[in-house]
Amino acid sequence: MSLNILAVDDSRTIRDMLSLALSRAGFVTSLAEDGEHGLEVLGNICPDVIITDINMPRLDGFGFIEAVRRQKAYRATPILVLTTESAPELKARARAAGATGWIVKPFDPAKLIRALHMVAGPGVSA
Repeated sequence: MSLNILAVDDSRTIRDMLSLALSRAGFVTSLAEDGEHGLEVLGNICPDVIITDINMPRLDGFGFIEAVRRQKAYRATPILVLTTESAPELKARARAAGATGWIVKPFDPAKLIRALHMVAGPGVSA
């Protein structure tokens, strides 16, 4: 069983990099360009893990995480923040919103894949 990933980032380059890295790892990937779009895409899929940026137009990562957590079906879905930000207060805010983990850009694809397997839990493989 492969992981189904929703990746939300306003940078087309990052979305392309994520899509390539995740597809090479055998993951099924859905992409969204900001938090609002992420919520729209979420209505059509059931991801095992969500990856989101923080700084995005329309709805930022914090608002997106909070909106996801308000939906009963996704209260336990792991959410990894993938961002250029590294300030402790932002990490604390993301945790308070419901984020599971934090990865700083630029990302190492192998480390990202390991992190996805870790948060997805045992019994899930690519």
